[in-house]
Amino acid sequence: MYLPTYNTVLWAMAVMGLFVFVALYFVDAGYGKFRSKKWGLSINNKIGWVLMECPALIPIVYVLLTMKPSNLALLFMGLYAMHYIYRSFVFPTLLKGKSKMPFAIIDMGALFNFVNSSLLCASVVAFPKESYTDIASYASNWNFWVGIVLFFAGMYTHMKADHTIRNLRKPGDTNHYLPKGGLFDYVTSANYFGELLEWTGFAILLNNPAAWLFVWWTAANLVPRAHSINKKYRQEFGNDAVGERKRIIPYIY
Repeated sequence: MYLPTYNTVLWAMAVMGLFVFVALYFVDAGYGKFRSKKWGLSINNKIGWVLMECPALIPIVYVLLTMKPSNLALLFMGLYAMHYIYRSFVFPTLLKGKSKMPFAIIDMGALFNFVNSSLLCASVVAFPKESYTDIASYASNWNFWVGIVLFFAGMYTHMKADHTIRNLRKPGDTNHYLPKGGLFDYVTSANYFGELLEWTGFAILLNNPAAWLFVWWTAANLVPRAHSINKKYRQEFGNDAVGERKRIIPYIY
């Protein structure tokens, strides 16, 4: 990837993210709670998650096979890969039920994950910042440790919230329940808060445009969806049950 192409794609993705952010306040992405037949042909939810998430790992494998990234770049890519190995191969096996995912959602998600991963790999291997020397030197910067702590705090929050959601129902139960406990007492989408926190930490750690673009896209997708979920819970369980829970960010939104 050439630098002019890299910069052009960054700007184009930033603008597209704005359109996605606005659009998702009017159209609910058709998976999970909002799946509907209007989104077209669907397949098993577990297979769908694998197909959608694993393209994020392709650019990393390419870099490892064809280039010699620095130890710092390996750390950055390793953290990113950690998340997507979980999302591609662990998270789907933990899912319960027989839900389905539309191919339209899979295709859009897979394309974004591949492009996003390519940009991030380029930002640390092809066009690294001058400060990207080695781990020992970079670790002397404040953003290294703040980013690492927030990344793992977000990952833990995300995975713990996923566990809570998965275990709302007992085998054979088809009823819907309002998640409670932990951050779910403060927001109705604690899993999304965890993911947003995780990638904010990652962006602080890398502190480059591609990483902050990823945060923007994460927010553009998850903030409107968290709004829709909060609204759906209030319709299903009533305002008294949901109470003062915010959508995604405790005490704020």
